[in-house]
Amino acid sequence: MKLFDTARNEVVLFEPGPEVRMYVCGITPYDSTHLGHANTYLTYDLLIRRLEDLGHEVKLVRNITDVDDSILPKARELGVDFLELAAAETARFHRDMLALNTRPVFAEPHATRWVADMVDLIEVLAQKGHTYAVDGTVFFDVSTFPSFGALSGYSDEHMIEFSAERGGNPDDPRLRNPLDFILWQPSLDDEPAWPSPWGDGRPGWHIECSAMSMGILGPTLDLHGGGSDLIFPHHECSRAQSEAANGVTFAKHWMHTGMVAYQGTKMSKSLGNLVFVSELSKIHDPRAIRLALMRHHYRSDWEWFDDDIEIGTRLLDRMHRAAHTAHGPDPSGYAERVRAALDDDLDAPTALGALTELANAILKGGDDPAAPTVLGELGALVGVDLDTAPAPLS
Repeated sequence: MKLFDTARNEVVLFEPGPEVRMYVCGITPYDSTHLGHANTYLTYDLLIRRLEDLGHEVKLVRNITDVDDSILPKARELGVDFLELAAAETARFHRDMLALNTRPVFAEPHATRWVADMVDLIEVLAQKGHTYAVDGTVFFDVSTFPSFGALSGYSDEHMIEFSAERGGNPDDPRLRNPLDFILWQPSLDDEPAWPSPWGDGRPGWHIECSAMSMGILGPTLDLHGGGSDLIFPHHECSRAQSEAANGVTFAKHWMHTGMVAYQGTKMSKSLGNLVFVSELSKIHDPRAIRLALMRHHYRSDWEWFDDDIEIGTRLLDRMHRAAHTAHGPDPSGYAERVRAALDDDLDAPTALGALTELANAILKGGDDPAAPTVLGELGALVGVDLDTAPAPLS
């Protein structure tokens, strides 16, 4: 299998051992699962399914960030406890992932249950000279980690710009370097707080994933993933603090998915144009959502249009009818093409094309009784169960 590696900026062989330790950044549960989330998590689900098909055991850890600078203001705005908000949105996320037929995770750590481990990790970083504290806030000193920026390949100017856009404060006068980032901070009066050597407070965003991933999977991951918006600052900072603490490679392979826009406009909460999985699946078969998303390569930035779901629905109907036909052509060549496409940087559109061609060929006729069975097996490989008939288009 070959996959694009963000750090190396090229498609390279992905050669894990029998057990694959995979960490994918999960949700901050203050809003519903939208198609951007679905695109990301279905990408890694497809990867896991192919790895299992190749005989690997995959241990996927996907966290729940139930305390950070996004969920606390939202809970304050709604007038609810942040854990109550997190529980409700996490439950909805689980329903969406179940509807989309994603493989179960090995572990799903909640950040609030790992704060003591985060404090321990920050203490290790402090002992090794990678931190400084100002008025109860602990910062990571990027000057102590010479390869900072190597994952993203971004210039300092680009990283500073992204930091300001994505939750950082590069103009903070307490910073020695505008790229230094928060490991620990005092809590506001209405925010949760935990004890630490620097006073009661709460962790920074980046330290959470480092503590949870190494606590469950060890200091080195086979693959670390998420959306491309996490390359910087989140993954760059996670790599820096993890490798500074442990002295070993944090992730052997970095994989990121593209961003999804909506009909020509960036999908965002502020614009009110998010397409939610929970709403879409009320009126359309979730399998059609999977098929519609498979039409786009995972690394591409692309746009969702309202008629995309209708395309997915028609594909599902055709594949289901073919899977329940008596005969078809020799399916072996199609099966080889599907697997070869998935092994070629998880090329879902090409794999879907081969599946569609097999379905079309079966519907045209043939004398091989194995063809419909193989189509069903290939459907299962990409997470689309063809046993149940789809509801008719309304």
